Amino acid sequence: MKGQTICLGEDNDREMAALIEDGQVTDLLIDSVLPRPGTIYRAVADRPVKGQGGMFVKTPDGMGFLRQIKGLSPGQALLVQVTGFAEPGKAIPVTAKLLFKSRYAIVTPGAPGLNLSRAIKDDDERDRLLEIAHEAMEGEHGLILRSACEAAHGEDIAQDIAAMSALAQAVLADAAGGPEKLVEGPGPHDLAWRDWPAAAETDAGPGAFDRHGVRDVLDGLTSARVDLPSGTMFIEPTRALVAVDINTGGDTSPAAGLKANLAAARDLPRQLRLRGLGGQITLDLAPMGKKDRRSFEAALRAAFRRDMIETALAGFTPLGHYELQRKRDRVPLTGHMT
Repeated sequence: MKGQTICLGEDNDREMAALIEDGQVTDLLIDSVLPRPGTIYRAVADRPVKGQGGMFVKTPDGMGFLRQIKGLSPGQALLVQVTGFAEPGKAIPVTAKLLFKSRYAIVTPGAPGLNLSRAIKDDDERDRLLEIAHEAMEGEHGLILRSACEAAHGEDIAQDIAAMSALAQAVLADAAGGPEKLVEGPGPHDLAWRDWPAAAETDAGPGAFDRHGVRDVLDGLTSARVDLPSGTMFIEPTRALVAVDINTGGDTSPAAGLKANLAAARDLPRQLRLRGLGGQITLDLAPMGKKDRRSFEAALRAAFRRDMIETALAGFTPLGHYELQRKRDRVPLTGHMT
């Protein structure tokens, strides 16, 4: 089945959204009980953490941890935004650099200037968008126009800019007082509207997940095993890291190791998205010659270049493993099922 489809629904009273591209589920969002990334709090500084350059802050949902605390003193009220999901037993990661993000516009208080996504290359289109931004933007906040603006209706973009600008003004005017949630972070349905392709068809009717095979994919994700076009891959989260073991399977040809590693590299970003995995990731590769490492790294970089989640490719270890560091912006799928 060619094309893109967005499935929206609920499971056990939790919002869910799935993106299907050419018949394959490429992204999956499931709501959780944890504070959502993007949530904005009025918090109160609590105590600094020596040696880490950070401070604990009180929020209505528990303690948060804030870095870059120059000039901040205990008892001071401040605005913070959730940047990701906390690991069990740890504080909520927050930042004092607020972003007000929608489909077309990102308003950046404290960072003035008008900027356009570098993905928009056409000079005439860039001029059109800058003209819209100058007319619609009010106040001293900064503005970033996202790649979704390309060819979008000017009135829709202007309304988006105005809405985010008004929200920023309202939040910044409410900075005094005790801990309080000021803005709820976006749920799966809002994120699907905001970040996934606008041209995709949407199926929000009863049984949408069954019609598009999303339930079957969810069942398959409970297993560590991933069958690849060449070989197999096992993805197993531990307390310290995510271990990925790549095997050649029944292929005994001289190029079997490289083929399995390349297949794993191409599918790894999708598997990590669907499983909600982040943090330290270690790949135990199938046997291949050192001369093939460059080809593997090129395939891995190309695969992650299309991924929206921030991932740093650290490189090979002395033992021949490959390491990555990935932002924790989702709850692991196992956490939804427990």
